[in-house]
Amino acid sequence: ELAFEGKRRRIDLTGLTGHSITVYAQHEVIKDLVAARVAAGGALRFGVTDTSLHGIDTDKPSIRYRHEGEAFELQCDFVIGCDGSQGVSRAAIPQALRRDFERVYPFGWFGILCEGPPSSDELIYARHDRGFALISTRSANVQRMYFQCDPKDSVDNWSDDRIWAELHARVDSHDGQHVVDGKIFQKNIVGMRSFVSATMQHGRLFLAGDAAHIVPPTGAKGMNLAVADVRLLAKALNAFYVENRTDLLDGYSETALKRIWRAEHFSYWMTSMMHRIEGASAFERQLQVAELEYVTTSRSAATVMAENYVGVAVPQD
Repeated sequence: ELAFEGKRRRIDLTGLTGHSITVYAQHEVIKDLVAARVAAGGALRFGVTDTSLHGIDTDKPSIRYRHEGEAFELQCDFVIGCDGSQGVSRAAIPQALRRDFERVYPFGWFGILCEGPPSSDELIYARHDRGFALISTRSANVQRMYFQCDPKDSVDNWSDDRIWAELHARVDSHDGQHVVDGKIFQKNIVGMRSFVSATMQHGRLFLAGDAAHIVPPTGAKGMNLAVADVRLLAKALNAFYVENRTDLLDGYSETALKRIWRAEHFSYWMTSMMHRIEGASAFERQLQVAELEYVTTSRSAATVMAENYVGVAVPQD
């Protein structure tokens, strides 16, 4: 659901793409992955320190780390770097062998978690002259909401009353729909950037997820891209161990980056269309409104958005 100038327009993603859509919250994915690992008898170690990679350009790479004060070394066939944008994996690839692409946006998102019922059956994206806002549902009793802010702002500057006043100003509509207030129990400010590292592999090291790419959350592609990376790697590793093939591993980065750049563009487009851009002229602001009108009134434009949002426009590997 897109909201602008106090009006709301719904885009039926299921009807436009012909695919059923399942909402799978990220925190639920994590819980299920941990449960599956425990059920399989696999080891899980949280809170490790001093992590370093060794021998990634050989056929016997290793990972060294400390856990609860004790040093460990894990011998590997391959290392999959899923350690996020600040981890050690990407840095282990020599700078001369990779090229990093980055765009830092001049705004951030002020995020809250609050207790209360959903404000809408739909996910709401709102463009307002005061800035962007997003209303989403975490569960039946917990809601996640964001609004555009200065990334250098502080949560200490925002009382609960001020937060709700800002959300109501940006999201409440002429037809009576409005944000439902609740008890706020978490506040944070999220910076916005786009980032891609190419290559995503070196020797026996393969990057996946945020270790290789970051998207602004406007397009809801971060976790989906990470899952797509892992899917490619699972298929490639299966080919290596079962069929003694290396072609899928060799082509992993090139294959993954095709999907990644498509998602990067979509996230950039959504971000540029929905946010207030400081310094934009009145002409440029009207172009944003015209684009929103087009997306919400043209079936062709809505279909393109829906396909990119749910990820079915990119050929499945």
